[in-house]
This record gives sequence, structure tokens and C-alpha cells, in this order.
Amino acid sequence: HKYQARAATDVTGFGILGHAKNLAENQIKPVSFTIHTLPVITNMVKIARGVGNMFQLMQGYSAETSGGLLMAISKEGAEGFIKEIKELEDCDAWIIGSVEEGTRTAKIVDNPTIIEV
Repeated sequence: HKYQARAATDVTGFGILGHAKNLAENQIKPVSFTIHTLPVITNMVKIARGVGNMFQLMQGYSAETSGGLLMAISKEGAEGFIKEIKELEDCDAWIIGSVEEGTRTAKIVDNPTIIEV
């Protein structure tokens, strides 16, 4: 692949954090994912707050945190991928975090940036 993706998964029932943890646990080298931006279906933050966050949306465990793909690509590769996917498919993509040498875990920073999609 020309953008050298190292890992990818769909983000569904386990939410973005559950899938990020799964990716971190299954890499050859021990890494950790840090998520600083949450793509969330439009209006779901408001709904989650209205029901007392019972689905753990802001903690990254709800399927409404994306529904898209989570990919591990270098920053440079990601920037090229984002540009090309927009040109070819008119779809938005974002850099939502980082991958570093670590302990096979994933976390979401306090007060992540929310992107409503």
C-alpha cells in the first residue's frame, strides 16, 4: 500500500477505544494508542449526555464513536491518504491520535476534540 498502513479495523460494536485496544494488543512490537480526537455521529454527544452517558460514548466504548475505519499510518502517510481519499471519494478522514512504543494499551485523553460526522 502506498501509504504504508500498519494496521486497520472497522469501528463498530466495541467503539473506537475497544478497537484501538485490540489493535495495540495484536501488533508485533508493543505499542500504545493515544486518541485525542473522537469522530462521533452528529448529535450523539447531546443524546449521550441526556441519558447520563449510559453507553460510554465519551469513553470511546459506544459504536457511535465512528462507524468508520481506524488505521495506523505514519503521520506523513496519513496526510497523503487524507488528501487522496478526499480527492477520489469526497470523504473526510482525520488524524485522531498517535501510536507510540508502549504497553499494548489504548487511551482517550481527557476532553478530546469532538468531530461530528
